Amino acid sequence: MLFRIRILQKGVSCHTPVLTRSMHLLKDLAYINGKWVGGNKKEIFPVYNPVDQSVINNVPDMDVQDTRAAINAASKAFESFRKTTAKERSDLLRNWYNLMVKHAEDLAEILTKENGKSLAESRAEIKYGNSFVEWFSEEARRIDGEVLQPPVPGRELLILREPVGVAALITPWNFPHAMITRKAGAALAAGCTCVVKPSEDTPLTALALAKLAEKAGFPQGIFNVLTTSLKNSPAVGKELCENPTIRVLSFTGSTAVGKILYQQSASTMKRLSLELGGNAPFIVFESADIDLAVLGAMASKFRNTGQTCVSANRFFVQANVVDKFVEKFLAKIKSDIKMGDGSREGVTHGPLIKESQVKLVHGLVTDAVKKGAKVHCGGTLLPDLGPLFYAPTLLTNITKDMEIYNKEIFGPVAVINKFDTEEEVMQQVNDTPVGLAGYFYSQDVSQIFRVSRKLEVGMVGINEGLISCAEAAFGGVKESGIGREGSKHGVDDYLDMKYVCIGNIKRW
Repeated sequence: MLFRIRILQKGVSCHTPVLTRSMHLLKDLAYINGKWVGGNKKEIFPVYNPVDQSVINNVPDMDVQDTRAAINAASKAFESFRKTTAKERSDLLRNWYNLMVKHAEDLAEILTKENGKSLAESRAEIKYGNSFVEWFSEEARRIDGEVLQPPVPGRELLILREPVGVAALITPWNFPHAMITRKAGAALAAGCTCVVKPSEDTPLTALALAKLAEKAGFPQGIFNVLTTSLKNSPAVGKELCENPTIRVLSFTGSTAVGKILYQQSASTMKRLSLELGGNAPFIVFESADIDLAVLGAMASKFRNTGQTCVSANRFFVQANVVDKFVEKFLAKIKSDIKMGDGSREGVTHGPLIKESQVKLVHGLVTDAVKKGAKVHCGGTLLPDLGPLFYAPTLLTNITKDMEIYNKEIFGPVAVINKFDTEEEVMQQVNDTPVGLAGYFYSQDVSQIFRVSRKLEVGMVGINEGLISCAEAAFGGVKESGIGREGSKHGVDDYLDMKYVCIGNIKRW
């Protein structure tokens, strides 16, 4: 249980929690150059629990000057870190991973408090996020170069793969643990140093990871975490883009923000890894196992209360099975989802992250209903649970003039479209500027191969609603981003390729 005491800083009254042992990883300072520090202006901002808008903790509101200090620390640390062996980096990441596993429950509790997802989902995210650090601890020792065959005698040709330099990692609020570990694990394995800027909504998980990195023996300056409010985030982000010392920037978030960061990074020609918004189709063909499709729909649509970039956003169900699918899907929503405070036993789904998200979701539903959509369940706020709760919603009779038809919802709202033929649905699902993930259910083997090739997305789930794992390459096509995270390809964005030609060698 948290108790609050009042403090005064610059004449502003704030709340700071007194921590119990179960929350010992909760920090109220940023982490720069191996030290726990406040911002140079001594300003702070609160982090809220979305369940009831109570203050969990206050953290430093850092600005451009603080950002430069973190970049300089990472740059200095890179001078020595780039010289470490792959085995040394592997051991460091393994130490970090072991501590994450040991403190998994502590991390899950912090994540649930600041993000709002249920403890069951938080535990799953911690396990998932930890897997990237484990994966890249092993992958560090497989970052190899090449020996080429020379075209003429007396030469040796080599390709070296070397760390790019300082990496800036800008991460979102929906997966505050996994988005950091997926990026930082790869960067550190390659020999890069990191400056992490977590979302202003969920900085506490990032700081807990920094605490464990400190315990794991990370040298100072290797892993830095900046905390910034919404007020300072644009300027800090701009500095990370335009500062020439940052050589690679990795961002997960909306396509609109990704485009801004892309433009701002042009002046320094830095490497970019952008994992941006999606509009994932979920197709149910007439040959599908409907019960299996419903299970996949529940997992893909309602995980994290619909707030995932790979969430099923547009359901397309073939006409002769649409009624059966809607009936079973509706029954499953009503039986399996229990909204509430995610820290309580039995709760499966929590609130949306903030008021702006609630307004966006409800606005889309309201517009659809006004234009003729049928509400099978939900469509309303749940004020008795808290200010940010939105009821799980199922809509049919969707038409193209509705805003919700082709917009990323990022909430617990499933919209069902009906189609007749494969050709028709493929035209509909690909008629979007983004392409992150796509899902379809079919028992027709020829159709499985045909549709998987036709889908204009970076990731395809076939008869499966949960597809992410450390072993697979995560990323999209079109306006859903640049580069891949996870898998053996995850380190590529953090490595430069250097060609070395050695001439006039007496080989024989």
